Amino acid sequence: MHRTRAPSALLVPTLIALLGAGCATPPAPVADAVQAAAAEPLATVLAKPLYRMHPVEAGRYIAWVHDAEPDLRKRIAAIARKNLGQPYRLNLLGEFPYQVHDDLPMFSLDHSDCVVFAEHTYAMALSQSWEEFFWMLQRIRYRDGIIGVATRNHYTEMDWNVANRWLVTDISADLAGPDGPTYTMTIDRARFLKTRHHTDASIPIETSTQAYVPKDRVAAIAGQLREGDLVNVISTRDGRYWASHVGLVVLGPDGERHFIHSSEPQVREETFDAFIARAAAREERNRQAGKNGQVLAGFKFLRLNDDIVVPPMAPQPRPGRPAGA
Repeated sequence: MHRTRAPSALLVPTLIALLGAGCATPPAPVADAVQAAAAEPLATVLAKPLYRMHPVEAGRYIAWVHDAEPDLRKRIAAIARKNLGQPYRLNLLGEFPYQVHDDLPMFSLDHSDCVVFAEHTYAMALSQSWEEFFWMLQRIRYRDGIIGVATRNHYTEMDWNVANRWLVTDISADLAGPDGPTYTMTIDRARFLKTRHHTDASIPIETSTQAYVPKDRVAAIAGQLREGDLVNVISTRDGRYWASHVGLVVLGPDGERHFIHSSEPQVREETFDAFIARAAAREERNRQAGKNGQVLAGFKFLRLNDDIVVPPMAPQPRPGRPAGA
C-alpha cells in the first residue's frame, strides 16, 4: 500500500533539514509555530484530535498518554480513537528528504491511509516523546529500520508482518483451525521497485503460503481477539488473494470486538459485522454494474506481543556512488 503529501507534515523534516544545513536559527514562521505549540496549555492540547495537532503538541500528547495509560493495549486503543475522524488520503508517505525518488515526507499527522494509521498508532504507543516516536515509526516502516524505498515494508503479508515479528505474531492459522483456508503469494520485489519507484534492486522472487480466517468464521473467533491486535483484510479477485487493508482491534463498551481503521472518507470504528456488511453491499453494487471488483474473503489476525523488545536499528549503510564515479 502506497502513500500524497500532507503539507503540515513537512514542518519538522523541513526544520531538521535547514538546521542540518547549517542555519543558525529556523525561519521565523517555523520558529513561531513551534513556540506557540509549546506554549499551548496542556488541557487545550488534549482537547484536540491528534490530526489537528502540531508535531510539538503531538509530542506533548505522546508523553502525557504514556503516563496516563500505562497499559500498552489500552494506550493503543486510546491513541487510535484520538484520531477518529482523521481524513483519509492514499499514498501519503515516502523517504523525502532522505531519498528523492519522490517528494513524500516520512510522517503525516493530518491525514492517514490504513497502513499509516496503524504504524503511527503503534509507534506513538511505544514512545514517550516526539523524537522517540519518529525513530520508532521508521523502525516499524523499514526492514531492520534501514530507511530507503528498497527496504520499506511494501507487502503486508511478506514484508510488514515478517519484519515486525518483534511487535506482532500471526495467529491466523491457530484461529482458523487445521482445516482453515490458505492462499499462496508470489512477489517480485525487484520488478515492483523498478516499475513503481524507478529503483534498481537485486531481490529474488519469493513465494509464501498464508493462512486466514474466512469472513463467516470471524464471529466465532472474535472473543479470542485482544485490544491492540493487528488486522489484515484479505480480499480476492480473479483467483488472487492479498491483504487489501489493515486496522486494529479495540474493545467496545460491552467488550465487543471492534475494528478501527482508516478508509475513505476518514478513520472510523465499527463492528466486524458492520465492516463485512459494508463490503457485501459494495460487492453487490459492483456486480450490478458489471464490475470485476475485489471480494472480501476474510481476515488475518496478528497478536500484539506481550513482551515487546524493540530491536535496535541496523546501521544505516553509506549510500552508493553513481556507476563510474
